[in-house]
Amino acid sequence: MRTRTWAPYALIAPTLLLMAVFLVYPIGSVVYYSLQRYNVTQPWKNGFAGLDNFKQMLFDDPLFWQSLAFSAKWVLVEVGLQLLLGLVLALIVNETFIGRGVARALVFSPWAVSGVLTTGIWILLLNPSTGIFQVLSEWGIGSPGTSVLGNPDTVFDALVVTELWRGVPFFAILLLADLQSIPKDLYEAASVDGASRWRRFTSVTLPHLKDAIILSTLLRAVWEFNNVDLIYTLTGGGPANQTTTLPLYVARQAVDSHNFGYGSALTVAGFLILLFFSIAYLRLSKFGSRA
Repeated sequence: MRTRTWAPYALIAPTLLLMAVFLVYPIGSVVYYSLQRYNVTQPWKNGFAGLDNFKQMLFDDPLFWQSLAFSAKWVLVEVGLQLLLGLVLALIVNETFIGRGVARALVFSPWAVSGVLTTGIWILLLNPSTGIFQVLSEWGIGSPGTSVLGNPDTVFDALVVTELWRGVPFFAILLLADLQSIPKDLYEAASVDGASRWRRFTSVTLPHLKDAIILSTLLRAVWEFNNVDLIYTLTGGGPANQTTTLPLYVARQAVDSHNFGYGSALTVAGFLILLFFSIAYLRLSKFGSRA
């Protein structure tokens, strides 16, 4: 009996150990360092700081609030547009037409490209000397030497377009998979009842996609909030910190300035924000409920 009682725990022990090493310990370390003054360039000031890092973050650091506001704007715009365009593409490639396989491959291909390679492609496309805007200026459209990444009025739009190219296929893949699981009988019954195409979409398709939409938007919101590679490579957070997200600000503090204590405090703040958002979003959206 004792062997049967302990056998399940023995089987999951390796997984629990790995979770403790790769999840619990890093989180605990970040929380610990967030309560410390730990800057390798100023070791004489290192020591216990209590909540001083958090007080500085909340009351004496306007760049924290600026980066947090930009992160929220970035997530809302990106996730909203990616969901809309991904749903449209999923509906298109779910239809039967000649060349559907090729169309699906083209739609999904950007998702297979790494983040660094994506930014490399768009750096070349947006290059003011050799990119697409230089080609357009040679055709008489626009002015030569246009730098959309260096202009405060256009940099956000350029980043949005770049990330849309990479992020839209994620929604298209997930939503297409769920679309294919909808019973055809539901559409046939709706057609017999005289439902229009729009009515079938709102009454049959969308309710069935509800959980897939909730889960995909939550995952993508977390990923976009933590997006560093694309923005760092394209703009570095500029111009004038205009495109600095909270994770990018963390990287500057911890990696560039070696201020690991304050960087850890910023990380804890970001973690708590995402945790609260995820719980509230799942509760408010009634994820898993068919009501």
